[in-house]
Amino acid sequence: MVEIRALRIIQVKNYPLFVFMLRAGQVLEFADISRVSRDEAGKLIGYQRPQVRKHIQEIVQYLDSDLPIFPNPIIMALSSRVQFRCTRGGNRHPDDGVSDTGRLVVPRPAEGRPKPAWIVDGQQRALALSQARRQEFPMPIVAFIADTVNLQRDQFVRINNTKPLPRGLVTELLPQVDSPLPPRLAIRKAPSQLCDILNSDKDSPFFGLVKRASTAGNRNSGAVVTDTGIVDMIQESLTSPSGALYPYRDIGRGETDFDGVIKALIIYWTAVQETFPDAWGKPPEKSRLMHGAGIRAMGRLMDRILGVVDPTRSDASETVRKHLELVAPKCRWTSGTWEELGHRWNEIENVSKHVHELSNYLIRVYQIARRGLG
Repeated sequence: MVEIRALRIIQVKNYPLFVFMLRAGQVLEFADISRVSRDEAGKLIGYQRPQVRKHIQEIVQYLDSDLPIFPNPIIMALSSRVQFRCTRGGNRHPDDGVSDTGRLVVPRPAEGRPKPAWIVDGQQRALALSQARRQEFPMPIVAFIADTVNLQRDQFVRINNTKPLPRGLVTELLPQVDSPLPPRLAIRKAPSQLCDILNSDKDSPFFGLVKRASTAGNRNSGAVVTDTGIVDMIQESLTSPSGALYPYRDIGRGETDFDGVIKALIIYWTAVQETFPDAWGKPPEKSRLMHGAGIRAMGRLMDRILGVVDPTRSDASETVRKHLELVAPKCRWTSGTWEELGHRWNEIENVSKHVHELSNYLIRVYQIARRGLG
């Protein structure tokens, strides 16, 4: 037998909760993962989703960082073989009448026999803990008694039946996070910071036009462009070797020339604003230039134009406008039908197929027009 210090909380009669701590290396020694599958008769067994290797590795990297903080507990279902013994004196807080301290008496798992607990929520965390260097890392556990898979599955569904954080909220929060981030989030941190600057800089054509999660409820904000569209546009240009913003990164040092990037973005997008004044600053249902598809397609055109126009030159703004004027007659941001694409102006959606088609069309028109001038 193993004894573990624990707090017992009575929420509902006959179904107490137990709060205790296990070391990282103990979690999978203590509990099994009941994976969802079907038996030979087709009956559903288990309930856990398959492990996600990339997500697990992200957690391992965080656990192995200098200052990991892991407040969200793993939730377990305990076998009825686990017993709780109150400490001498029983309930330490007689006034509340719902909690007392003691020890969980846990049978040691014998070879070939089920472990005394099952993980209901936190399988990725449990697997990451087993792989982390810090095997002594203390992990909070919340548990309840449940021998039946049906009760375990019921709790699993209830716990996981929540919507993920909105992408826009995550994007907006990233610049405020100082601790190491998983690669898939870290790569969006700089674009999100740049999006903030574009929205707050009075010299920016996007000043006050960007919708962020923190301002979503403000109907009078005048914001019409989603931040995710701008972040996607900046990220693509920053990370693609053919992107106009890629040269502003020092990959070896992990640094980005923010001032240079902002100057290039403001020069290009101010030229876009001046080239299409009737389409600028309108809601996306009235102008596809302000739509995610329009922003991303014009961002890809930016990579081509700023590839031949030096944004540090004094005449850069005027030169960019002249390049944009080559494609302006073919654009249908607020009315009409896009030639060759066969889409009415308001049929363009922010999906990969439409973004790809629109981007290719704009770049093709631009390249043909430039050759004609040559």
